Amino acid sequence: MLAATRKGEWFRAHGVPAPRRFLQTHLDWVMMGLILIAVQLAAPSSPDWIKGMIAFGAIVNPLLFLPLAFKPDAENSPAYVAVAVVSFAALSIGLPALAIWAL
Repeated sequence: MLAATRKGEWFRAHGVPAPRRFLQTHLDWVMMGLILIAVQLAAPSSPDWIKGMIAFGAIVNPLLFLPLAFKPDAENSPAYVAVAVVSFAALSIGLPALAIWAL
C-alpha cells in the first residue's frame, strides 16, 4: 500500500495508470471483512443463501477497483458494469435480508 500511494510514478511508469486504486481495494477489503465478521457474530445460524449473497458482494465489490488501476475507463465496459451490478445487488439484497431474518 505504501508503495502504491507514495511511489505512484513508479507504478505509472510500469503500466499502472491509477495506482491509488490499490489503496481503495485495500480499504474496501478491510471494511467488507469487518462486515463478514459482524454477520457471522450477529447471526451465525442465518440461512446459507443470505450468507452467500453477502459473502459474494463483500468479496467481489473490493475487487472491482483492481481493473480500474490498470484501465481507468474499464467502468464503461459492459462486462464490468454487469459484474458490478450483480455484486452490488447481492450485497444490497443480502444485508437487508439478514436484518429481516434476524427480526
